[in-house]
Amino acid sequence: MKLTLHDIEALEQRAFNAWPARQSVISGGWLLRLTDGYTKRANSSNALVAGAPFAGVLEEAEALYGRHGLPAIFRLSPLAPPEVDRQLDDAGYRYFDPSLVLQTDLVGGTWIARHGCGDGVAIDERPSDAWLAGFAAANGVASAQRQTHDSIIGSIAMPAAFATLHDHGEPIGFGLAVYERAAVGLFDIVVAPAHRGRGFGQRLVAALMAWGKNRGADRAYLQVRAENVGAQRLYDRLGFREAYRYHYRVPGST
Repeated sequence: MKLTLHDIEALEQRAFNAWPARQSVISGGWLLRLTDGYTKRANSSNALVAGAPFAGVLEEAEALYGRHGLPAIFRLSPLAPPEVDRQLDDAGYRYFDPSLVLQTDLVGGTWIARHGCGDGVAIDERPSDAWLAGFAAANGVASAQRQTHDSIIGSIAMPAAFATLHDHGEPIGFGLAVYERAAVGLFDIVVAPAHRGRGFGQRLVAALMAWGKNRGADRAYLQVRAENVGAQRLYDRLGFREAYRYHYRVPGST
C-alpha cells in the first residue's frame, strides 16, 4: 500500500491527535511532544512535514526535554530527511523500537462478511472508570503513571470508541479507536494472555473497525512494533497492509 509523503503527513497528524501530548512545541517543521515521560509517542520529537529542516532542532530538543527531566527522543518517520538519522547516530543516539504503520480499506461491506462486526464487544464513546482501570491494567500501566495515562485518554478531542470484550461476563480485552477525517485509528488492542489464540483479538479489532465505518471512515490504520509478529499476522488476516515504517532514536545512555 504505497502512500505519498502528503498522505503520510495527514496520517501522522491523525495519530498525533489520537494520542495527545500534554505539552507540545512546534519548531519549524518539527513537533516536540512532552507528557511526563509516559510513552515514547507522547514524549518525542517528530517531523511534521516532508523534508523538515533539522538545523538547530537537536540542540533545542535536548534543552527542552532536559528542562523537564526527560531524555530527548526522536521518532523518525519517512517525513524526516535521511540525514537526520545519520546525524543522530553520529551524536550517539541509538536506533530503537522499529515499528510499522498498517492500513486497510473499509470501502464496501465485504470485510464485515469475512470478519464479522465484533460480537461480544461493548463500545462506549466515553471512558468509564472501569474501562480506564481495565485498559490500564491490560496494557501494564504502572500505578505511578495512571494519572498521566488517564489524562491522555481524557484529552482526546476527536470522536473515540472505548471497547471492552467480554467472555462469559468477564472483561478479557480492551481497545481504543479514534475517528478523524474519514479514517479510524486503532490503538493498544490487548487481550488477556490466557484468552489469546482463540479469535478474541480479531473480534475486538473488527468491532472497532465497524464503529469507525459507521462514523464515516473509509480506511483504518494502526501502529505495531516490528517485533510483534503475532499481532502482524492477526492484522494481515483483517486486510491490513504496511503503509510505512518509523523508528526511534534515543540517547545512548537511555
